[in-house]
Amino acid sequence: MKIKFYTLVVAMMLFSIGSFAQEDKKTDDSVTLNQYGQKVKTVELQTEARNGILSFESKDKKFKFWLDNRVYLDGGMYFDNDTYNPIGNGVTIRRARFAVKANLHKNWYGEIDLDFAGAVTELKDMYIKYTNDVRDFNIKVGQFKEGFSMETTTTSRYVTFMERSLASKFSPSRHLGLQANFMKEKYLLIGGVHFNSQGEYEEVEFGQDANKKEGMDEGISLTGRAVFRPIIDDEKFVHIGFGASYRTPKTHLEVPNSYRFSTRSISSINRKKYLDTDDILNVESNTIWNVELAGAYKNIMFQSEYINNDITRMEGLSAVNLNGFYAQAGYLLRGGKYNYNKNEGEFTQISNGSDKGELEVAFRYDFIDLNDEVAGIYGGSADAYTLGLNYYFNTNVKLMLNYSYLNHDRYANGKSKLYVGHDSDGDLTKDWADVVEPTGEAGEDYGQLQMRIEIDF
Repeated sequence: MKIKFYTLVVAMMLFSIGSFAQEDKKTDDSVTLNQYGQKVKTVELQTEARNGILSFESKDKKFKFWLDNRVYLDGGMYFDNDTYNPIGNGVTIRRARFAVKANLHKNWYGEIDLDFAGAVTELKDMYIKYTNDVRDFNIKVGQFKEGFSMETTTTSRYVTFMERSLASKFSPSRHLGLQANFMKEKYLLIGGVHFNSQGEYEEVEFGQDANKKEGMDEGISLTGRAVFRPIIDDEKFVHIGFGASYRTPKTHLEVPNSYRFSTRSISSINRKKYLDTDDILNVESNTIWNVELAGAYKNIMFQSEYINNDITRMEGLSAVNLNGFYAQAGYLLRGGKYNYNKNEGEFTQISNGSDKGELEVAFRYDFIDLNDEVAGIYGGSADAYTLGLNYYFNTNVKLMLNYSYLNHDRYANGKSKLYVGHDSDGDLTKDWADVVEPTGEAGEDYGQLQMRIEIDF
């Protein structure tokens, strides 16, 4: 039933594209009727491929329509000879995105973005945006990414590594809401109010059931971000950012008044979630905040963030503190240039240094801690070292190769489903309290080699 519904949605979108592109019916030389029999004003659209993206735009720039599609094919190999839990190698379609975007009457923008990876349809972005004539202020409403975290808000097309950092799990992603952005050369201010997520079928179903059966409020989030750029020109920039979000539990979660933080270890093929707090119950609210430091000079870049997550609980339960960070650097070997999107406060598409493509080498260290001994939360901690090699054939096709080494602690047992060491009898155990290995030796440690071929069109 779910697949049929989303198939219908896609069919309607394709029909709309055809209706948009086709000529309206003309009754004579001066009158044009649309499919509803109404007189309409026609505007001729020019067709271009802009960096390989098919675009239709009017001469006065007031109307523009384009497709934004992506396919990522990933493969992974895991070096698990000494691991407690076997890991299967494999290949998957990481993303299969179909998006329709349009600028209308100069100031208005609309977007529909769906993902079909994993044989499941998921709504990504669906929103309306208004931008003023000066182009330094916009406001949008719908389902979109909250304005928090440089890494999370950066589109997957332009992130340096195949997967975002472990710490990105704390960053809120797409939710229904209303957000305003104010942009100047030296700074960027973002503020929004957000509600449930509408991305997945189960999330929508949980939220509707909570409303129908329990009459529950769906929860609210207040999220803001400020970016200051003391240095910015065509060759270099320095980015300093700070974000914060106050959040109450949402009804799109399976368990009311709870939060659960879990993440796969920077791989979509290895489905094990070593890091998992399980449901943190009786949550009143949580507050997350971060600091960002990034910059670039021609073909050299760096980017880093620290994220802190404070959870307040009811019924006298102890508060919970979780945190994480990452730091990364990149270098373009063929003289290309890193580019910066000042309207969003993030890296964007690089400029290739050669007609034969661009080669990038990058390194990242990231860390996450889902343990709070005082609160009795043991979700595990881990750090990861990732070396990346990216080859940009052109503006549309990219090959990525990542080698990562991951080090999990004894608490990273995937809600007691995974082995983390040996007990006193020499048998494998999933209970961290029974592990006899010394500190630093328990927990799952392994290397992984992953590759991606990506096309954006």
